[in-house]
Amino acid sequence: MDLLLTPPTAAGPVHLGSTYEEAVAALQPWGEPRVVGPTSRRARRLMGDVDGVGYTVFFDAEDHVTAVELWWPGEGRRSTTRVLLDGHDVFADPADTILAELTGRGATVDTEDPENIVVPGVSLGFTRQTSQEVPRGPHGLPVSFTSVLVAGKDYYDFRDAQ
Repeated sequence: MDLLLTPPTAAGPVHLGSTYEEAVAALQPWGEPRVVGPTSRRARRLMGDVDGVGYTVFFDAEDHVTAVELWWPGEGRRSTTRVLLDGHDVFADPADTILAELTGRGATVDTEDPENIVVPGVSLGFTRQTSQEVPRGPHGLPVSFTSVLVAGKDYYDFRDAQ
């Protein structure tokens, strides 16, 4: 199965801005998600996995989807599910190739923290953190991303205010 990332609109079947009920319905083919929260600091979330690819769906206080994060299955685990961004397999293709393509299309790529890369406006967040044994590049970072977050276009605006 292919999960298509279409920022800032959707991640797989989950559309940003959809209601809690719509998100649960979209996730049904993957099984029943686990509900986490709400807590005093955060609105509720849905968590689960599809074929080993983990996911979290984040909601705002009004129960609308604000972001979807997907995780690589992990060391030694295989998945037939691919997470695709513009034809690139986010968890298999080189991260530097994906970032170069985004930059080449005019996106601003914030690499201030090379383990946690942000593409504001498009609203993508990429992680290259893991303690697992994975192929690493010359700077010690994993060659491929270990998670990706798709959010609404203003999601990372808080970073500009700092």
